[in-house]
Amino acid sequence: MLQDAPMTAQDALAALMIAVSASDETIRTAELVKMSNQINNLPVFAGYDAERLPRMSKTVFDLLEQEDGLETLFGLIRDALPERLFETAYALSCDVAAADGMIVGPEARMLEEIRDELNLDRLHAAAIERGARARHMTLD
Repeated sequence: MLQDAPMTAQDALAALMIAVSASDETIRTAELVKMSNQINNLPVFAGYDAERLPRMSKTVFDLLEQEDGLETLFGLIRDALPERLFETAYALSCDVAAADGMIVGPEARMLEEIRDELNLDRLHAAAIERGARARHMTLD
């Protein structure tokens, strides 16, 4: 994993956003901008060392290439992330998925997997998903 430090809660949040973006094998500019804005502006990322992002990205990409890599990634995330941030993690993931205007195919399946792995209440998850859709609507 990370040679010099274990995964932190902030790393886990970043890793989930990266995994959602990479799930369809195309990381779009809108998704990168969304991740960057969230990391630079949200209170949960206060004090986060953005220099850790390339290592987190590499970790996520390496794990996604492995047979059971997604399960391993979720294990690392659950170990690093306090339960009180599970809904935050899902909200950040939904925002990244919605950033390019569409949540379909692999991204939708990844969100479902995250929802299941974090054991989120279905009604709470639906509200989070609806909020993400509402925030990313366009005029056309």
